[in-house]
Amino acid sequence: MLTVETGPVGGITSQGVAFGANVNTRAILDMTSQFDFYHGGGLDVCYLSFAEVDQHGNVGVHKFNGKIMGTGGFIDISATSQKIIFCGTLTAGSLKTEITDGKLNILQEGRVKKFVSELSEITFSGKIALERGLDVRYITERAVFTLKQDGLHLIEIAPGVDLQRDILDKMDFSPVISPDLKLMDTRLFTDSTMGFTLPDATH
Repeated sequence: MLTVETGPVGGITSQGVAFGANVNTRAILDMTSQFDFYHGGGLDVCYLSFAEVDQHGNVGVHKFNGKIMGTGGFIDISATSQKIIFCGTLTAGSLKTEITDGKLNILQEGRVKKFVSELSEITFSGKIALERGLDVRYITERAVFTLKQDGLHLIEIAPGVDLQRDILDKMDFSPVISPDLKLMDTRLFTDSTMGFTLPDATH
């Protein structure tokens, strides 16, 4: 069952500026109770955004481009989850993409690389995650990475992108490329339904 740090339990999460509110929730908790649940290890998996990622799997969200943004609930949520999925784009700053015929097309590349060699400040530690035996993934619009002892491994790429031009050249370090490199699920790049039902929506 999906939750949001602002208190909703279950239902459908709102997007954009309305994020934090859910439709058809099972329950709504006050935020402190929601975080008590998180602190107690209630999360099996969490989904978080990222500003920057480095070659060691470290993630930065609280300070980048010389500005302090703060961590919000990021640390509380990531500290007790057994599986962590970071979601974001490979580059930032005027990135424009479109999907046509089941393929991802990059119309305008972002000006800023988000996968950098070293972070100046760390919000999430890849080293500690490995010590805890966590399953950590980094999902972008064009590539999927997983964290292992020797760093980030590239395990999936989007249909339509060029591995060298669109991924490797847009990173400040070279990830380990999986010998079993796969295409991301093609259902992600179509307008049709994906063919699965959330258990919460069946009642």
